[in-house]
Amino acid sequence: MLHVVLVEPEIPPNTGNIGRLCLAADAHLHLVKPLGFSLDDKALKRAGLDYWPEVRLSLWDSFAALRAAYPEARYWFLTTKSRRAYWDVTYQDEDFLVFGRETKGLPDALLAENAAQAVTIPMAPNARSLNLATSTGIVLFEALRQLRA
Repeated sequence: MLHVVLVEPEIPPNTGNIGRLCLAADAHLHLVKPLGFSLDDKALKRAGLDYWPEVRLSLWDSFAALRAAYPEARYWFLTTKSRRAYWDVTYQDEDFLVFGRETKGLPDALLAENAAQAVTIPMAPNARSLNLATSTGIVLFEALRQLRA
């Protein structure tokens, strides 16, 4: 099983859509506080449809708490601040795919501490970023493709 981590997500429909992706991919979704919404948010549930109750979900007070619970895991940090493409990684079962906030991405300190595990989705020079749910789907399903090949 793969793990998807959203660090301080802000937009409920993105998280709802990512919950659906995780259910479809049999992945575990981890949300790191603070959240920019309530888990009871109507937009979250609308985007997640009736799948939301079935999503394997964990809520964490901090990224440090999550990492302490899974100290031996491999973590991949998705950012626009890396030159290493996400497809240049060989994913393994139980890997964690870590995504940041929609407006700011992952904290600079976290990226600095984990520079060797930072990867990006290459895009045209005039694009700043992709939607969080789109980015998650791209990387999650590449990891699944590799694992199932």
